[in-house]
Amino acid sequence: MSLNELKPAKLWEHFGKICEIPHCSGNEEELGNYLLSFAKEKGLEAEKDAAGNIVIRVPATEGHEDAPVIVLQGHIDMVCEKDNDVDHDFAKDTIKTEIDGDWLTAKGTTLGADNGVGVAAALAVIDEDVTHGPLEILSTVSEEVGLIGAGKLEPGFLKGKTLMNLDSEEIGAAYIGCAGGGDSVLRLPLEKKDTPSDLKGVSIRVTGLRGGHSGIDIIEQRGNAIKIVTRILSKILSDKEISIASIEGGKMRNAIPRDAVALAAAQSSDIGEIEKIAKKEVETIAIELGGREKGLKVVVSSEETPDKVITEESQKTLIDLLTALPHGIEAMSYDIEGLVETSTNLATIKMDGNTAVIGTSTRSSIITALNALSARIGAAGRLAGAEVEEEAPYPGWMPDLDSRILGVVKDVHKREFGEEPEMKAIHAGLECGIIGEKFPGMDMVSFGPWIEHPHSPEERINIPSVESFWKLLTAVLEEMA
Repeated sequence: MSLNELKPAKLWEHFGKICEIPHCSGNEEELGNYLLSFAKEKGLEAEKDAAGNIVIRVPATEGHEDAPVIVLQGHIDMVCEKDNDVDHDFAKDTIKTEIDGDWLTAKGTTLGADNGVGVAAALAVIDEDVTHGPLEILSTVSEEVGLIGAGKLEPGFLKGKTLMNLDSEEIGAAYIGCAGGGDSVLRLPLEKKDTPSDLKGVSIRVTGLRGGHSGIDIIEQRGNAIKIVTRILSKILSDKEISIASIEGGKMRNAIPRDAVALAAAQSSDIGEIEKIAKKEVETIAIELGGREKGLKVVVSSEETPDKVITEESQKTLIDLLTALPHGIEAMSYDIEGLVETSTNLATIKMDGNTAVIGTSTRSSIITALNALSARIGAAGRLAGAEVEEEAPYPGWMPDLDSRILGVVKDVHKREFGEEPEMKAIHAGLECGIIGEKFPGMDMVSFGPWIEHPHSPEERINIPSVESFWKLLTAVLEEMA
């Protein structure tokens, strides 16, 4: 079976086209041009703003011109992650999809169902025989790297006062709230020295972790490769002399790091013992992770000896800082059972000359708790001598149980599926928070199909759930018309 055999046909047709067009965060221009050309082909008004956000204005079905304008909203960028052994260039290669029973996934890469299926559904409304009032199809850019496109929306870009966000990932649920978030970047200066001539290069690589979405998946307490490689290095340093040259790990602020590698120099006679220490520590960590990371492994390899290594004092400061920085759940919600209230992701580390650049991403449904945890991260960085940059946090979305669109979604869901949707808040940043701030009075709800493991190569979407999602979307549009 292939995509063109799935129903609803136009939705999957558009999703297939989206998969053919590279659209990592920051590289959405070609996909944006596809949306504009599609609108032109259909004779529809379309507008692109300075940030790259696109709105397509769709006239109402005949006889429904007086209905309220509905905004269908999604984002056109995707998180680009792949398995280490997969040869894929996200800048030019097509996402290679495959069907496994009721699931659609990609071959060794993220699928981009987050949020390609939501965008495809909005476009399919134009093509399919759907009754609706006036529509604005809003496609934002750079959502996955800080909700940047939504944050740059200008007054007047939207006329509608009712918005359906199509970026949720659980069928049978209506999302009515989300966490806010903010990023911190720590720049730690390092002193380096020439590598002693009697030392040989060695790498310690942590790999095989599941990674995943740093908001949605943080509750599973998966392993963090940066934390694990730091712990291994600390254990090695307690027994052996080793000089670290660099630590690199993580790719995206909103993805839990799956891989990390430290390049170092050591006595060649110690490399075998270093490998034993590293593997024993990983065995201990695997037990602590309770079987969540069955693919976790550490690989110790001889490498070309680095020209420079970090001095002992700087090395200690770097390891202490990475050890001290928080990662994972900080607090659970007192109000909503099972909802993470506050968390942080130790997301990235890379070397920029003589500086270690460390990125963290913090989330909370309570802005004061978000600010407090960000302050703690900043304090740890400053105590270590790092320069700390804190981005202004983006807002969360407070639930409105009296929302008109929520009421319609609940009624339609009960009529079509026999029960009301479960009302939920999500420990992730939905653009509803920012859009609600930009356009006061916007009435909003979020729903979508069943997507698992976004932001990792395990990402997959349940095919039957897409039909249910489509049925709900079109029925709500008809009811609002």
